Amino acid sequence: AAMLITGCCSAPQAQKSLDITVLLTIAASFALGVALDKTGVARLLGETLVSLSGGRPWLILLMVYISVSILTECITNNAAAIIMLPVVLEITEKASLNPEPYIFALMIAASASFATPLGYQTNLMVYGPGGYRFTDFLKVGAPMNVVIGISTIVVLILGWPLTA
Repeated sequence: AAMLITGCCSAPQAQKSLDITVLLTIAASFALGVALDKTGVARLLGETLVSLSGGRPWLILLMVYISVSILTECITNNAAAIIMLPVVLEITEKASLNPEPYIFALMIAASASFATPLGYQTNLMVYGPGGYRFTDFLKVGAPMNVVIGISTIVVLILGWPLTA
C-alpha cells in the first residue's frame, strides 16, 4: 500500500508481482490448519508427541523441531508452519509448557529448508536453471539443517523457560 501511495509502483505492477500459487498454498494451509484443529487431529498428534517424549520438555522441543523440519522439506515452509501451529499449541497446552520456545522452534524449523528443492520457493527457482540434482540439495542442505537445528535447540533450551 505504501509503495502504491508513494508512486514507487503502479497498481498493474503490484498485481503482476503477486504469485498466485504462493497465495493459494498459504490459503489452503490455513484451511488445513483449522481442519486439523477442528477435527481433533491436532489434539491426537499433540497427545502422541507428549506421550512419546515421556513429558520431558527438551525432548518435546526436539521432536517438534524434527517434525516440522521433515514436513517443510516435503511441502512449502509456509504450509508446514501453518499446519503444525495447532499441533504445537495443543502440545504446549497438554503438557503445561511455555508455548513461546516451541513456536520459535516451529518458525526456525519451517524456515530452515535446505535439504530439498521442494521446501522453499528459491530452492525451486534455482533447481532447474542451475542444473542442480536433488542429491546436490541433500549433500549441502542436510548438514546445514543439522547445524541450524542443533543451534536452535541449544539457544531455546538455554534462553527460554520451557515450562509454563
